[in-house]
Amino acid sequence: MTDTTHTTPYEPEPVKTGMEIGDILKILPHRYPFLLIDRVIELVRMKSIVALKNVTITEPFFQGHFPEKPIMPGVLIVEAIAQAGGLLLLTEVPNRDEMLMVFTGIEKARFRRPVVPGDQLRIEVAVRAWRITAARLEGKAYVDGKVAAEATVTCRLVPRAMGAGSAEADE
Repeated sequence: MTDTTHTTPYEPEPVKTGMEIGDILKILPHRYPFLLIDRVIELVRMKSIVALKNVTITEPFFQGHFPEKPIMPGVLIVEAIAQAGGLLLLTEVPNRDEMLMVFTGIEKARFRRPVVPGDQLRIEVAVRAWRITAARLEGKAYVDGKVAAEATVTCRLVPRAMGAGSAEADE
């Protein structure tokens, strides 16, 4: 037997299939109190992601929504879906420190059951269409195996240097 060395073409470093909070903070620009992803338990490059959000009574939004009966605002559940999708997409962007993934649309949003302190959201997002600068994602958020919310979100990759109110952002 002889040893043979095979060379293979360069392949990008594989993305982890799971991520802890430190890994998430390296990719997403969001920070407390607006970071809504605590952990990633599954990631299939360019296809899908499963993330977790632990909902606690100390969340700042519970102070006013609603003090006597705390319910996580539905728009924040949709934001968590978008953040999970952004995390999936940004893993493929080599210059992600110079870019932002921003919402361009929300469709088919449905809220099925309240999310309350003590719940754990399981956020499942699948890519439906993806170009290098834009994507359409379908997401569902589950609590105890039951759908709490779902939405289709569209997003666009923009340079961070571009001001939020600039004309280019509205194109």
